[in-house]
Amino acid sequence: MGRTDKYLLSQLTVLFGFFALVLVAVYWINRAVVLFDKLVGDGQSARVFLEFSLLSLPAVIAQILPLAAFAGTTYVINRLSSESELTALQATGNSPLRLARPVAIFGVMVAVMMSALTLFLVPMSADRLSDREDEIARNITAKLLTEGVFLHPVKGVTFYIGEITPDAVLRHVFLSDTREATRITTYTASEAYLVRSDEEAAKLVMLEGLAQSLEQDGMRLSTTHFQDFTYDIGALIGEAGDSRPRVGHLPTSMLMFAPDEAVEIARSDPARVRAELHERLQQPLLCIAAALIGFSTLMAGGFSRFGIGPWIILSIFFLIVVQGTLGAITDPVRSTAALWPLAYLPAGVGFAIAGIMLWIAQRGGLHRRARRVAT
Repeated sequence: MGRTDKYLLSQLTVLFGFFALVLVAVYWINRAVVLFDKLVGDGQSARVFLEFSLLSLPAVIAQILPLAAFAGTTYVINRLSSESELTALQATGNSPLRLARPVAIFGVMVAVMMSALTLFLVPMSADRLSDREDEIARNITAKLLTEGVFLHPVKGVTFYIGEITPDAVLRHVFLSDTREATRITTYTASEAYLVRSDEEAAKLVMLEGLAQSLEQDGMRLSTTHFQDFTYDIGALIGEAGDSRPRVGHLPTSMLMFAPDEAVEIARSDPARVRAELHERLQQPLLCIAAALIGFSTLMAGGFSRFGIGPWIILSIFFLIVVQGTLGAITDPVRSTAALWPLAYLPAGVGFAIAGIMLWIAQRGGLHRRARRVAT
């Protein structure tokens, strides 16, 4: 590797790290705000929030790596062009094709990082995240045993506990149920206990309380004093979710070497399993394509007194084309097993665009060719 390659590669790596850090922070903060609101609303601790945030981080990084590679490449080429370094490099005999070599090496480095994420880290973190979500969904304490807060476990139900004693006695309990369109039922009790067995759903045993039922049709209020009353809150907590793993949570080795077992475990179809495998394999290729598109498009623009701003916009348009192709082929590939080669079409379109633009740059760029035609 020559000095020119090392110089360009170092510039690309530094700017890629900067853009990756910024984009990950933006994506992660947006997701963390929603996650924080959901978990805190369910009474979870900061430790659970931190755990969920870290488990969702690999998927966030996998989303932004192609964008960071594209942004880093575009910024470096734009800076080299504005500071005439690119002109000096070309004057010493470095053709666009020769300068594309460090960009390709840089793209391969990003692709290796993407492979580690999509093939190993993202499925593992997604599987662990799903398990933790199921555990929290079955955790009664986290959902209902929060004192001094009005909780809404399901739509139409409001639950409040004034105090929880060290002996697990619930004091000053309030429960309002407005799920019926014609009736509003409210329960209040001075004390209550939460009881659950393995065979039965959770029960709320209220002592020394009052039940009020308002019939909205006739506006009649009925009140009942009780010494003890049992309320089934299993529906408020919700049943345990389907514990079987999804296709996206299965390890890549199973998708590749035991697809029949993956179909049986995930209760999915062979087309979905095969599509998941090839989607994981093609994502690293998008990183290489994104870097080459940013480089080749700016190189094809050549020198212009108006700058290379229009070529940056054109390169962004090419990236949108690749992303649009990815969205267009996703459903057909997942529904028909024989169409799995289409999973590599977005990367192929990206390499084709980069190849065409690099060919134009090698022949002098669009501005130089336009001047020749005018002459």
